[in-house]
Amino acid sequence: MLKTINILNKRARFDYEIIEKFTAGIVLAGTEIKSIRLGKANITESFCEFNGTELFAINTYIEEYAFGNQFNHKTRSERKLLLNKRELKGLARNVQAKGLTIVPLRLFTNEKGMAKLEIGLCKGKKTYDKRESLKEQDTKRDLDRIKKSF
Repeated sequence: MLKTINILNKRARFDYEIIEKFTAGIVLAGTEIKSIRLGKANITESFCEFNGTELFAINTYIEEYAFGNQFNHKTRSERKLLLNKRELKGLARNVQAKGLTIVPLRLFTNEKGMAKLEIGLCKGKKTYDKRESLKEQDTKRDLDRIKKSF
């Protein structure tokens, strides 16, 4: 593939403290991969949820393919995530016992052109933690400006 797609969920890094990351495959309909390759996807409002023993990405937005016909996909639908059985059991255990949540962090295509979703086992931040991260970003930005001027 000539172009790799990398769609980030910047809001997740601000709202959540990421404990562990996993890379999962996605089960997609026919025209969904074409829209992803065009970069017409958004994962800022999405989250992951268990339905039985399977993990699904909920509220992930993939725009309809412009050149599709009547078999075009729905823009917001549940998309099944593909992980090992051991990983799924561990995630389910952490979500139920510790009250953690699973959030999509990045939607990307690998070197073979397959769409992958990087998910994170996350813990919600408090407001004072969010203020701390904003302060860190400001100081980092200021330091970068000073370094650039010299």
